[in-house]
Order: sequence, then C-alpha cells, then structure tokens
Amino acid sequence: MAEITRRRTGEFLRKLFELLITEPAGMPAGAALSKVAAAIPLTEFESGMYPSGGQRFEKIVRFATVDCVKAGWLQKTKGVWVVTEAGQKAFEKFKDPEAFYKEACRLYGLWKAERDALSTPKPVVVDLEIVSGPDSRRVTFEEAEEHAWAEIEAFLRTSDPFEFQEIVADLLRAMGYHVDWVSPPGKDGGVDIIAYTDPLGASGPRIKVQVKRWKSKVDTDGLRSFVATINSADVGIFVCLAGFTKDAADYARNQETRRITLIDARRLVDLWVEHYEKLADEARQSLPLIPIYFLAPQD
Repeated sequence: MAEITRRRTGEFLRKLFELLITEPAGMPAGAALSKVAAAIPLTEFESGMYPSGGQRFEKIVRFATVDCVKAGWLQKTKGVWVVTEAGQKAFEKFKDPEAFYKEACRLYGLWKAERDALSTPKPVVVDLEIVSGPDSRRVTFEEAEEHAWAEIEAFLRTSDPFEFQEIVADLLRAMGYHVDWVSPPGKDGGVDIIAYTDPLGASGPRIKVQVKRWKSKVDTDGLRSFVATINSADVGIFVCLAGFTKDAADYARNQETRRITLIDARRLVDLWVEHYEKLADEARQSLPLIPIYFLAPQD
C-alpha cells in the first residue's frame, strides 16, 4: 500500500509557503501548485491520477492546506492563496517539515473541537483514495471556484477595451449612478467615464473613472497621473484587472484632498454579482453569470 507520510506532506507545504511568502499579494492556487511540483521531484505515485480524477500530488496538498487555513496560516480568496502573518511566523518557527504539518494539524484539531459536535468526521486517506466528508466538499468547492474564476478573469482580459469600459459603465448604472459620458475610441485625457449621483449632475460629486485591462499592476506613477485629473470636488475610481501595487494602494489611501477608490478584477466581479439583478438585460449579456449551488463546506 503506497503512502504519503506526514514528513512528505510537510515538505510540500513548506515549499508552498516558501513560494507564497515571496508574493505578499498571493498567488493563484494552480500556479502555486505547479511551482511546488516543479521544485520537488514527484514520485511516480504522487504524479499519478486518482481513479475518480485529479492528480494525487495536487489533492494531497489541497487537503493539507485545509489544516493550514483552519490554523490561521493561509487565506484563500477566489483561487488566490495568501500566507498570513501567523503563517509566516509558523514557517520560521517550525523548520522541520513534519513538525510544521503536525502543528497545522494540531491547530485544526483545536478549531474542530470548538465547532459544534455532530459534524461529519474529517476524511481519512486509504491508499490515498480520499474518502468523502466535509473537507472533501471544501476541496471540491475550492477547485470549482478556482476554475470559474479563471474563466471569468480570462473573459474580462480578452474583452474589447471599449466593451470593458461599457461593463464598468453598466455597473455604475446598476449601482444607481448616472453615467454622463463614456470615452469613444481615441485619446481620453486619462478619464474613460464620467458619472454623477443625480441625472443633471446638479448635486453631489462628479465621478471620474479610468479603466484598464492591464496584465501588470498599476504602480504609483501610473496612479499619480490619474489622481492629477481629480480635484477636491471629484471622486476618482480606477479600475484595473491586474490590481495595484502596495505603494499605489498606500498612495491612494493617503490622499488628503482627493477621494480615490481602487477596484481590481475580484472587487469588480463582486460588485457585478451584488448588483446583478439591477443590471439592464443587455448589460447582463456583456458579462453573463449564473449561480451554481454546492453543498456548503463546514466552517
């Protein structure tokens, strides 16, 4: 009977944390797992597939990260994994791979003990065929969420630039704002959309929006040129699918006289889902989403 020891699992987790710690903003789960597999040569068994589908290595690490999440060491959001401050401290304290994983399991046990009794037992591994249970549902949910998010993100990144502007404009309309102008093709002076809080723009601030589908994050210089177009009576919204560097986010937050809101792909989609029912029918077709229900993982 082939087995994966706690030490081996700990080696995978230590390498995963080592990689994630170098990316404070996090890393997509699939990319992180691929990097771990590239850094640690897998045995034939580990690189093999389960009869039900899925690589053994990937399933092993995904199940082990459930312990890390409950230990407070790892956060997962829309398929992006981020090591917490507690996780960084644990990584420094428990340098032995087996001890690292055992501590995560111990903290998981404490979390589980505090949870309501009468919960389905944590799944066990028999010849590395994962038995169903709440953690199995969690891993299935995470994989489905990652796949769905990857498709949504790819859809947005490959959309026409002006169609993407309209998506943002439609979202503003659904949120109750009155879009006065959307930039036509050509130079826009750093502003792609102008909106108001009332139909005539007679009250409230003028809202200026810049929209970018960039694959790289907006840095401070990129943000500074947009901020220069915003006066004290305006509100500035910068939408960039790739997000913003930490320095850029700090720069926006520390503005004294200008109000700047930064929106990355994840926040944009969250807002789209939140206001989906208020979108015009035609607008929904520009980014059509449909809910799919899963049996909820136990928290």
